[in-house]
Amino acid sequence: MFQRIQTIWLLLAAACSFFTFKFPFYSGTKSVNGTVQSETVEPGSHLGLLIISVAVGVIALITIFIYKNRKLQFRLCMAGLLLSIGDLILYYSLSKSLENGVLAFWSIFAFAIPVFYFLAARGIYRDEKLVKSVDRLR
Repeated sequence: MFQRIQTIWLLLAAACSFFTFKFPFYSGTKSVNGTVQSETVEPGSHLGLLIISVAVGVIALITIFIYKNRKLQFRLCMAGLLLSIGDLILYYSLSKSLENGVLAFWSIFAFAIPVFYFLAARGIYRDEKLVKSVDRLR
């Protein structure tokens, strides 16, 4: 059942997750031993960010194909939502270590991922409610 709305939300979450690898989240400067260096915060700049960002994208793709087991699909969607929020917290903590920085325009991809996961979870929940209501009528 790939025609359900949560498939679109999960595809968008996966796409945004993989776009975060291409574009920076935060750009700033860091002074090391009196020299000022320009740095960006992106998944390739920190191992924890890399692992969480890959996991968020892969969970979104896997969740699309588990459409027959809605309970597992909902759980994976919620796990992806929590991981994406954790990813944002890690982005924020790493951006605080930089001085004189600015949030990049492309950070909108990172902020959109939890929104798309939430919308997908809401769609999965509605499908589950619909199936339960139809089962009661039988």
